[in-house]
Amino acid sequence: MSDGTATVEDLDVRLEKHRVELTGYCYRMLGSSFEAEDAVQDTLVRAWRSYDKFEGRSSMRSWLYRIATNVCLDMLTAGNKRARPMDLTDSTPLAQAALTPRADHTWLEPMPDARVLPTVADPAEAAVAKESVRLAFMAALQQLPPKQRAVLILREVLAWKASEVAELLGTTVASVNSALQRARATLSESGSDSAAARAVTSDPLDEEQQKLLERYVAAFEGYDMAALTALLHEDAVMTMPPFDLWLTGPSDITGFMTTLGAACADSRLVPVAVNGLPGFAQYKPEPETGGYTAWAVQVLEISEGRITGFHCFLDTQRWFPLFGLPLQLEGQGDEGEQRP
Repeated sequence: MSDGTATVEDLDVRLEKHRVELTGYCYRMLGSSFEAEDAVQDTLVRAWRSYDKFEGRSSMRSWLYRIATNVCLDMLTAGNKRARPMDLTDSTPLAQAALTPRADHTWLEPMPDARVLPTVADPAEAAVAKESVRLAFMAALQQLPPKQRAVLILREVLAWKASEVAELLGTTVASVNSALQRARATLSESGSDSAAARAVTSDPLDEEQQKLLERYVAAFEGYDMAALTALLHEDAVMTMPPFDLWLTGPSDITGFMTTLGAACADSRLVPVAVNGLPGFAQYKPEPETGGYTAWAVQVLEISEGRITGFHCFLDTQRWFPLFGLPLQLEGQGDEGEQRP
């Protein structure tokens, strides 16, 4: 070993302190919360097993990122691109709405902030990190070839020097700069003029945004469609993975909620921090028990004082444990004790 005094416990601690930032990196690369955590575990196991070959010629952090990059590139060789419903189909009018599921590996997955955003002192650095895990940016990343994706994340999100990225990827600075230029061009053509892509959320939320969320909770829990309509941008989008259906505009969104989605009336919302955005765990009422059962993780995009994106991830058996949330609430009033 390069550090003969390092014990197994010391090494475990040194590796573990990089877990959150590595998970953020792998999540941006893969678009999947569970694949990202698997990739990081594989990275740390490989590092642990090969530590005696690590001679300290680079920092441990750089070494771990090199391993993580290789793990992710290997996982991406199948060519699967995670997506949002609007990346795959046209918007469906409410009159033609049908709930058609697609396989789990199709979808861009939500991720709790705490698992991918390390605590940093610099507010500007924290803001960049949050912006880089938001759904619209994550979806745009999925359009890039894997190595371009790695270059863009390392250079633009993590602020690595071109020479550092070149060393990590075993290539030249010129090649890195070329890949970055191509990646930027692809992102600029990826629909950045949409309302969701223009979504701007302050960090922390400003007073106007806090009040918007309070009004949203009141409108949703009260199932007040007039109040909800007033909060939605005219181009607001609603998605519901694993279904490929997506709806545009307040009329179709509220129309869906009062027809196919009518069973969500009287739900309870518990705040969650997800993908650098405000979100809620939605619990639907269970009339037989008087309690509430997990139904969706909602991710909200906000711009210009309105909600532009309303994304409901419905696979509760996967998402609620990931967020450390119970699958059941016992009854009205009890959920306050269980808020994260």
